[in-house]
Amino acid sequence: QLQLVESGGALVQPGGSLRLSCTVSGVSFDEYSIAWFRQVPGKEREAVSCISTRGTITKYRDSVNGRFTISKDNAKNTVYLQMNSLKPEDTADYYCAADSSDFQCLISTGSSLVLTDYHSWGQGTQVTVSS
Repeated sequence: QLQLVESGGALVQPGGSLRLSCTVSGVSFDEYSIAWFRQVPGKEREAVSCISTRGTITKYRDSVNGRFTISKDNAKNTVYLQMNSLKPEDTADYYCAADSSDFQCLISTGSSLVLTDYHSWGQGTQVTVSS
């Protein structure tokens, strides 16, 4: 059974960095595309980034492009989201999810990161950017 567990959230000052982790279990890790999402209470969840099954394709929403980096460590069954130059507007609960297909990640663009097929959400990890 596919399970995802997020970790790494914290309180950080503007301009600081954090690395979030998404550990996957119960499936063959290299057969899944993984995506990061975030949600502020009272607002819709938004896609942040995705990485293809083999880790060769990555996409980012425009507002984080150049600041965030998604990566995949197959040996550890873990996907990371390195977040640099954090801004108060990055404050949210961050979630990861999986899809057995690369399709939505491949066709997404920074202005249209539509990852509606991703599923098996973790419990989330809280990121707060504040001075």
